[in-house]
Amino acid sequence: MKEISVSGQKRATTGKKASKEMRKQGLIPCNLYGEKKGENGLPEAMAFSIPASQLRKVVYSPDVYVVNLTVDGEAHKAVMKELQFHPTTDAVMHVDFYEVNETKPITIGIPVKLNGHAQGVRDGGRLSQAVRTLNVTAPYKQIPAVLDIDVTELKLGKVIKVADLKFEGLEISTPAQVVVCSVKATRASRSAAAAGEDAE
Repeated sequence: MKEISVSGQKRATTGKKASKEMRKQGLIPCNLYGEKKGENGLPEAMAFSIPASQLRKVVYSPDVYVVNLTVDGEAHKAVMKELQFHPTTDAVMHVDFYEVNETKPITIGIPVKLNGHAQGVRDGGRLSQAVRTLNVTAPYKQIPAVLDIDVTELKLGKVIKVADLKFEGLEISTPAQVVVCSVKATRASRSAAAAGEDAE
């Protein structure tokens, strides 16, 4: 996974009014959840803010980043787990980060990249990608920036499901029956198949 560094400051006050004031100043309210749990059994959160300008590359990117987060001089490694956007402007309203380390597995969505020229496309079909990301579970150091899938042998009318995939060191958390990609018949491929049958 790619890494990026951002820095912020702890929030002295929380709540809707304080958050609204922060956004006016170009700051995004954030929470960092770590391994430490509170009395209710849920992970404790550290409330802080980050300048919106620092978050743009992390938020508006197809890449998934490990964030080297510095808050009031304290260093943390984290991943973004939840984003809240304004319903009409799409501006970032709030971000939840989860702290990571080199040994603890995390589950995160990673982009899928289809490689090769599918046999079914060479036969006149059309390659269709059904999902853009897959959820994988592993320590963050083992998680790649993209999941490469070779489609060269994919024939006309066939699909690749999650169950067909294996990546070393990764557990795929997306359900096994989910279709990742397929080669669908087109008018041209059906005509070619019909012509072949007539020739026989």
